[in-house]
Amino acid sequence: MPLQKLQFRPGVNRESTTLANEGGWFESDKVRFRSGYPEKIGGWVNDGGKVVESTPPTGTFWGVCRSMWNWITLAGYNLLGMGTNLKFYIQNGPSGDINDVTPIRSTVTGLANAFTTDGTTTVVVNDTGHGCIDGDFVTISNVSGPVNGIPAASLDAEFQITYIDSDHYSITSPVTATSSGTPAVSADFEYQINTGTDVFSYGVGWGAGGWGGVNYGAYTGWGEAASTGVALQLRLWSQANFGQNLLLNYRGGPLYYWVVDASPNTFERAQQLSPTNTNTQNGIQWWLTDADCPTVCNYVMVSDAQRFVLAFGVNDYGANSIDPMLVRWSDQEDLAVWSPSITNQAGSYRLSRGSQIVTAIQTRQEILVLTDAAIYSMQYLGAPYVWGFQIMGDNISVMGPNAAVTVNNITYWMGVDKFYSYSGRVETLPCTLRQYIYDDINVQQGYQVFAGTNEGYNEIWWFYCSASSTTIDKYVIYNYLERTWYYGTMARSSWLDSPLREQPMATPYAGTNGQLVYHETGNDDGTVDPPLPIDAYVQSSDFDIGDGHNFGFVWRLIPDITFDGSDVNKPQVNFTVRPRQFPGTNYGTSDNPAVKSTQNFSGQRSYNVQQFTEQVYVRMRGRQMAFRVESSELGVSWQLGTPRIDVRPDGRR
Repeated sequence: MPLQKLQFRPGVNRESTTLANEGGWFESDKVRFRSGYPEKIGGWVNDGGKVVESTPPTGTFWGVCRSMWNWITLAGYNLLGMGTNLKFYIQNGPSGDINDVTPIRSTVTGLANAFTTDGTTTVVVNDTGHGCIDGDFVTISNVSGPVNGIPAASLDAEFQITYIDSDHYSITSPVTATSSGTPAVSADFEYQINTGTDVFSYGVGWGAGGWGGVNYGAYTGWGEAASTGVALQLRLWSQANFGQNLLLNYRGGPLYYWVVDASPNTFERAQQLSPTNTNTQNGIQWWLTDADCPTVCNYVMVSDAQRFVLAFGVNDYGANSIDPMLVRWSDQEDLAVWSPSITNQAGSYRLSRGSQIVTAIQTRQEILVLTDAAIYSMQYLGAPYVWGFQIMGDNISVMGPNAAVTVNNITYWMGVDKFYSYSGRVETLPCTLRQYIYDDINVQQGYQVFAGTNEGYNEIWWFYCSASSTTIDKYVIYNYLERTWYYGTMARSSWLDSPLREQPMATPYAGTNGQLVYHETGNDDGTVDPPLPIDAYVQSSDFDIGDGHNFGFVWRLIPDITFDGSDVNKPQVNFTVRPRQFPGTNYGTSDNPAVKSTQNFSGQRSYNVQQFTEQVYVRMRGRQMAFRVESSELGVSWQLGTPRIDVRPDGRR
């Protein structure tokens, strides 16, 4: 018999049974398709930036980063804004210093009898009405003297607090106290904005904390106000440039403004836009606004062409609470003017379809506003209406504020049950992985979902939480040029493919602290020393090798694979052949024949294939077979071509 080509359709398809998808691919991880053929994705390495003005573990920054924004200043500095659930940072150049510019919420000067110790490293701060929550940060300065054996210099630093009650919190001293009590020591305190959560969660009520316990004079648990079922806000940042300066906002918070300093190595803290903020920088009151500047907002943007600051899901004029369907904008070219008048273009508009604005995204001719039920086109009209709104699609959904991305003037986003695209009209995006993705996704953590582009490979990546996870652990990719889908596992919390830097940037999800990495660099996981190999594989659906009654006997396999880009002397992969007698044959559990969602096989054989392997002799028989290529070695890069197998008819049983 002639050699049988193992040539499969590009992309992965899990919308039908494995046998119905004959001639296609069924499973993948850390593999992409380029020109129709699968290959291992590139590796990633540490950025190497040093964190300043903060003290997380070496090589990391505080918190889980969910927002990145890259821009160039007028002086040519390449800056990257990074918003985490605990802080906000700006990096000065690739692999440059990562500077803590987290805004300050309040300050206390000359607080008397500030510290209490109990002979350990725990120091209680006595500040009535401090306004902190657990995990907040405070910078202490001008400590007037030692505190029960702890030198003043040891407390002149930044600390993360542990909440006790509304009048007390504790910090951990680097030096152990030698005695207990409250000495007559004063200090200054600078409180950063309250921290946010790194996952979406619900508050706890009855029984919160210890049942009837007492902590520093305050009851915990029994007697606490019930809050069961109240969602806690996931800390998500939005960022936009107003000129070379940066406008930023965390979801549910006020607007902040960070101004590039005249000194390129000076990174002052971001300041809140408000009518009472009279702080100056270089003699200018950048942050002083009129009385109608928003105090709470869910998403902020700057329209590039017209230079308006746009606030989505914002408090109305004269109100303090968020109207989740309200859009407001400043005067043109002026972020400080928000009060509408006949002499400016400030204004507002309330949308009608949906219960909240989820996100907005800027395209070439319009700004798209996505609520939880509709998509609007927002276009500049000029005075007197300024901005006009038109419904472009109803009865749609969006998974979260970061789930949309625009490529080649087409906007793609992930909904709660399918994918969408918009190119002037809303369309369902055909997806060969739709059922697989939505059968294994934690929709409650939908606001963690984020999209990013990988322009060099014509890809859109969506990262999401699997059904059993509360943190991101999986991704799905759409190749918009070849219109193919593939998926895999990866823990990331943000992604940015910026033309201002050489490679796509991402932040791995690593629990308490994060780090910045560059993707498509090398072939391995370079975030650790020594590097770790990346396990990558792709597996086909079942295809027939028998002729009905008779089995097929595979006795030879001829590889076709390249190892271009490998940085190891002897790159290698494993080819695995997996036979099966019938699609419903159960080689797994007694109650799951695994016809559709998984593939179980009676036996399999793996063969090592290297750069100059000409042929592999195998012994395998069955009616169907699946083919798999995988690698788990350091330094290996590969792209599969069209292997062949030699099959001859065999017996019936």
